[in-house]
Amino acid sequence: MRRLFDVHTHFMPPRLLRSVQAYFDAEGPLVGRPWPILYRGDEDERVQTLRAQGVERFTALAYAHKPGMARGLNEWTIDFAGRAPGCLPSATFYPEEGVEEYVDAAIARGAEVFKVHLQVGAYDPREPILAPVWDRLAAERIPVVVHAGSGPVPNAFTGPGPFGELLGNHRGLRAIVAHMGAPEFEEFLDLADRHDGVHLDTTMVFTDFFGGPDERLLPRIRDLGLAGRVLLGSDFPNIPYPYEHQIESLRRLRLGDEWLGKVCWDNAERLFSGSG
Repeated sequence: MRRLFDVHTHFMPPRLLRSVQAYFDAEGPLVGRPWPILYRGDEDERVQTLRAQGVERFTALAYAHKPGMARGLNEWTIDFAGRAPGCLPSATFYPEEGVEEYVDAAIARGAEVFKVHLQVGAYDPREPILAPVWDRLAAERIPVVVHAGSGPVPNAFTGPGPFGELLGNHRGLRAIVAHMGAPEFEEFLDLADRHDGVHLDTTMVFTDFFGGPDERLLPRIRDLGLAGRVLLGSDFPNIPYPYEHQIESLRRLRLGDEWLGKVCWDNAERLFSGSG
C-alpha cells in the first residue's frame, strides 16, 4: 500500500462538525447540489479509516468564519493532534482583535499548519490587522492552507487577485492553495510559477464528483508536482465518495509513478520537515 500524507483533512469539535455536516445535508447555498457525506463515524473511527487507507500523516483543519471562534478551535485541534499520532498540530485565525496573541500561543504549542477559508469567512486577507500574522508565519516557515479559489461561489475576496497581492506583500509565505484554486486553476498555477512558496493541494480535484483543470494544464501540473509543490488533499471526512477514489483519480491521470509518489507523500514530507 502506498504511504499517504493528506494535508487537507478535517477534525473539529463534535458540535461544529455536526453543524458542517448539517449544512452539506441541507445542500446549503455554497453547495447547491446533493452532497451525501460518506464518513460519519466518531473521532476514533475516522482516524482508523484514514489509517486503513494508508494515511500516515494528516491534518485537523478547522477554520474560523466569525470573530471569537479561532482561539477555542486552536485549543481543540492542537489537543486532538496530541491524542492522534500522525496528525499535524493545526490552527486557524480570523481578522479580529487579539489575533496576534492567539496565533503566537498556537505556535508556542507546536502548530505546524494553519487553515483559512476566504470564501466561508468572507474577509479580505490583506486586512492590516492580519499583516503581522502573515509575516510571522512567513518568518517561521509555517504553511497555511488557504481556500482562495472562487469555487463554488465567488465573493469579493476570492480568486487570484487578492491572494496574489497578499503573496507580493509577504515574501516567503508558504501557502497551500486548496482545491488547486478551483475554478481558477490556470491563474493559481501562474501564481505558483511566480512564487516558490505556493503549493497546490489536490482536494477533490479530478474526482468524478468535482472535475478538474483542462487537460492542456496537465503538463504544468506534472512539472509542479515533480518540483515538490503539488500535495495530496482529500477533504475527509466530508466527501461524498470513498476515500480511495481521490487516489484513483490521481492515478488515472497517468502522470507517472514518480509524480504520484511525490504528490502522495514526498512533497508534503519535505514541506513539513522544514526542507521544502
